Amino acid sequence: MNIVIAGIGKMGLTLVDHLVKEGHNITCIDIDPKVVDNVVNVYDVFGIGGNGVSCNILKEAGIEKAQIFISTTHSDELNILNCMIAKKMGAINTIARVRNPEYAMQSSFMRNELGIGLMINPELETANEISRIIRTPSAAKIETFGKGRVELAEIKIERSNPLVDKTLRSLSKTFGVRVLICAVYRKDEVFIPTGDFIIREGDIVHITASHSEMSAFFKAIGVYKQRAKCVIIVGGSRIAYYLAKQLVESKINVKLIENSELRSMELDEVLPKVHVVCGDGTDQNLLIEEGLEEVDAFVALTGIDEENIIVSLYAKQIGIPTVISKVHKTNLLDMARTLNIDSVMSPSAISANYVLQYVRAKQNAQGHNVRTLYKIVNGEVEAVEFLATDKCKFLGVSFKELNLKRDLLIASIIRGNKVIIPSGNDCIEQDDIVIVVAKNLILNDLEDILP
Repeated sequence: MNIVIAGIGKMGLTLVDHLVKEGHNITCIDIDPKVVDNVVNVYDVFGIGGNGVSCNILKEAGIEKAQIFISTTHSDELNILNCMIAKKMGAINTIARVRNPEYAMQSSFMRNELGIGLMINPELETANEISRIIRTPSAAKIETFGKGRVELAEIKIERSNPLVDKTLRSLSKTFGVRVLICAVYRKDEVFIPTGDFIIREGDIVHITASHSEMSAFFKAIGVYKQRAKCVIIVGGSRIAYYLAKQLVESKINVKLIENSELRSMELDEVLPKVHVVCGDGTDQNLLIEEGLEEVDAFVALTGIDEENIIVSLYAKQIGIPTVISKVHKTNLLDMARTLNIDSVMSPSAISANYVLQYVRAKQNAQGHNVRTLYKIVNGEVEAVEFLATDKCKFLGVSFKELNLKRDLLIASIIRGNKVIIPSGNDCIEQDDIVIVVAKNLILNDLEDILP
C-alpha cells in the first residue's frame, strides 16, 4: 500500500519501522530537514522536508495515490487539518493522532463529517493498557481475541517459578490446565517454541488460553495476584489523568503525586475522587509518608524515563505486588524490560499497534482476512486472528498433515463457545476463529501459514 506519514517523531518513526517491514511504500514528511535525512538514511523510504498541510508538499508526496495518510505531528489541530486536506486531495483513508480529551470526545463527528478514519490517542490507549493490567495483575500484559474468549498474557519467569527447567510438552500433565506458551524472549533472542523447549529463569513468556484456564494456570504456578484495591501514581501527565479516572470508576482507591503545584490543582479539580498530592514523587520519604508500602500497585508516569525506571525499581524492592513504568526512549525500552519491573509501557509502541490493526483492516478490503493483530516481543512477533471461511483450502486437514512455515504456530482455535489449544490431530473447520503466532512473518490471510 502507498502510505504517507506526516510528522516523524517517536510515534511516526515507530510506524515507519513497522510499515517498512510489512512491505508498504512509505513517504515521510517532516518540517525538520534533519529528521527527514535521518529517516531516509535508515529506511528505504521517500522523504520530503516541509509542512504536511501544504498542498504542494502533499502533491509531491503523491497524496492522490495514497491508500492511507497518517498525521502524527505534535499539534492535534494540525493533524486534523492535515487529514482533512489529504482526504480532499485524494487519500483514501486518514489517521490523526489526537491527544486532547475534548477532541477525543468528538471522534464520531470527526469520522463522519471530516472523513478522519481513525483518531489515535497514545495517552488514552496507554492508560487503557495499564488499567487492564491493574485490574488483572497476574500478567505483565494481557491482550484478547475473539471478543475476550481467548487471552494472550505475558509473564516473566522468576527463579521460584515451578516452570523453570520444565519442557513445554510437560505443562499440561504437570499443572492440569490447557495453555500454550507461544513465544519466549530470552537474552535478546526470540523463540517460537516447540514441545521440547525448556523454560529458564529470566525468560519472558507469552501464553494463550481461555480466561478460566489462564486464571487456573496462574494459580497453579503461584503468580496469581488479587485485583488491586489501592494504587499510587507518580506524575500528573495526560496518561495519569486518563488512568486515575478509569481506576476510580472501577472502585479502586487512587493517590496521585505531582510536583507542579498548578498541575496538582488542575488534577484535583477534574478528579474529585482521586487524592492528589503536590510533591516530588521520586522522594523516598514522601512515598513512604503517602503509604507506598501499603498499596497493591504503583505506576511511574513522570516525563523522565530514567526517573520512572529508578522509582519503579525502588517500589519493587520494598515489595509492591504490581509495578508499572512508562518508558518513551527506544534505547531504554529493551534494558528496562530486563529489570525487576512487572510492566514497561511504551505509548508509541501501543499506538503503533492500533494503527497497524487499522492498516491490516484496510488490506482486508483488498482481499485479506485479518480480524485482530497484536505486535508482541518488541515487535518481532505477530499474534493474528483470522476467520476461517469456506474458501480456506485446508479445512478438515489435521495439523500434522500440514507443512506449516517455520517460526509459526497455531495458538488457539475458537469454535462456537469452545476454546481449543490445538494438537497435531486437530484441524480448522469453517467459521473457526484461528489465532496464529509467527516470528518475522507478515500474515495477511490464513493460507499464509503454509510455505
